[in-house]
Amino acid sequence: MTDSLSSSERLAAFRKQLKDQNLDGFIVPRADEHQGEYVPGHADRLAWLTGFTGSAGNAVILQDCAALFVDGRYTLQVRNESDETHYDFPSFTEEPPAKWIAKHITAGAKLGYDPWLHTPHQVTRFKTACAKADAELVACSENPIDAIWSDQPPPPVSPAIPLAAEFTGRTSLEKRSDIGNKLQAENLDAAVLAAPDSISWLLNMRGDDVPYSPLVLCFALVHRDGDVDLFIDQQKITDELAAALDDGIRIRSRNEMADTLDMTGRSEKSVSLDPNGVPAWIQKRLNQAGASVVFADDPCQLPKAIKNDTEMNGIRDAHQRDGAALTQFLAWLAKAAPAGDVTEISAADKLAQYRRANESFRGLSFTTISGSGPNGAIVHYRVTPDSNRTLDQGSLYLVDSGAQYPDGTTDVTRTIAIGKPSNEMRNRFTLVLQGHIALARATFPKGTTGSQLDPLARRALWAAGLDYEHGTGHGVGHYLSVHEGPQRISKAGNTIALQVGMVISNEPGYYKTDEYGIRIENLQAVCAVDTPERGEKELFGFEVLTLAPIDLALIETSILTAEEIEWLNAYHARVKAEIGPLVDDATRAWLETATQPIR
Repeated sequence: MTDSLSSSERLAAFRKQLKDQNLDGFIVPRADEHQGEYVPGHADRLAWLTGFTGSAGNAVILQDCAALFVDGRYTLQVRNESDETHYDFPSFTEEPPAKWIAKHITAGAKLGYDPWLHTPHQVTRFKTACAKADAELVACSENPIDAIWSDQPPPPVSPAIPLAAEFTGRTSLEKRSDIGNKLQAENLDAAVLAAPDSISWLLNMRGDDVPYSPLVLCFALVHRDGDVDLFIDQQKITDELAAALDDGIRIRSRNEMADTLDMTGRSEKSVSLDPNGVPAWIQKRLNQAGASVVFADDPCQLPKAIKNDTEMNGIRDAHQRDGAALTQFLAWLAKAAPAGDVTEISAADKLAQYRRANESFRGLSFTTISGSGPNGAIVHYRVTPDSNRTLDQGSLYLVDSGAQYPDGTTDVTRTIAIGKPSNEMRNRFTLVLQGHIALARATFPKGTTGSQLDPLARRALWAAGLDYEHGTGHGVGHYLSVHEGPQRISKAGNTIALQVGMVISNEPGYYKTDEYGIRIENLQAVCAVDTPERGEKELFGFEVLTLAPIDLALIETSILTAEEIEWLNAYHARVKAEIGPLVDDATRAWLETATQPIR
């Protein structure tokens, strides 16, 4: 049975299966057919084959060599989890998969891929790479991993439930009408939706098909009249959801999708799909049936990102409750850590315990990153019994965590000094804090993108010859995915302008390999600010949503400006005022000290 084999034995079994399917290689993505960050167990093929458990990556397996590609968040993790005697780890930026394929595949070779797991744009890149080497890219009807994964879990069938109007602020019919009007304006007949967060948002439903995000795995075809064909395992449809869905939503089985696409094509309809988010299989089916396929962004992503007043009020409430839980944890940690028996696992468990005490808690929004000392330098570190460290005196402890509530999703990082920090730790922390404050205080004209703001968070680090290798900010959903687009703050070019109602993280950091990591993360919402007298531009800024103390012991006040000190003191005053009434007396006393003004 392959489930009991070592990673090298699995790789050997996989290569044998490729030969049986007359293939010389195969592309193994982390993604499932929905291209989401989290995948259900049956779709976690990359982890099963290679051992790599990060949220993004690709492997290319040839008969004589193999490569595993990850981004800057996972450069340390991939080497800890995957066997470097079997896999090369090329730089994703310097030698991405397509470039590696063109260099390593031989003429006449057949490179397989699963058309459900790759998007049209990905397939185009891989076809071009193969053509350069006179090789052939082959779409496979059967995934070779599925053929040898003997104990592969079944697809999830968690119950889908409606999300009440008190949380959504808008009905599904209202949202669908807006999407239909958008399709009409663009002379489109329909749009394919493959992203579960888009469909869950559009239909005001939630589920539990993947870890950490309350999503329902399904596909949809939304029409210009606002009607929707929902392709879903009908075991998921609860009586509650069926009663909430109106007549404009036609529930169909997954098996009916091919016929529906064929019928759409035979009618010669114009159908849009996101070339970076919809399976290539769907594009091919529509094209073969005669549809006019138009590449366009998912029409739900932008309106989903712009929260309405009801959603924003709920998000603020969720952050207050979440801030109270985190503050209780920080107060507990300040008392417990000096005893020397707190570990990364016990700390993460304690934080989850405080969150679970809230009756609105629906689960964590991602695996808590609980990293002490050198483990904190691994950007997306995941503690295991083997890697678990004690929070030692003189170390830094980085905890990045969040939760799901029916009125909001949270994500917050705090870095805590355990005992007395070194001067270098305090200096680096303060540089990161300066970047965090610069972004939080930013005022910018309407039309500004996150990429234009990214340097604000890095300037203090850059001036010291330092930087970090991840983005500065990602969008956050409303009781949906903790990472959502289309907005982001990063070095990479982003053409999406920030708009009022968008929620985005502010999380600069610094990581010293094998020693410690630092990150300070708050969520913030884009808001309108007053234009100064004689100003000519409509201006936006940020409303900070996260409420939890920032460790004063790590701040080197001598390098802060008066404006930075003013911001920090005002933030801490707000934390004390809003969180103080929600916690017990002992925590409140600790909070009084933790938020005292600095000079």
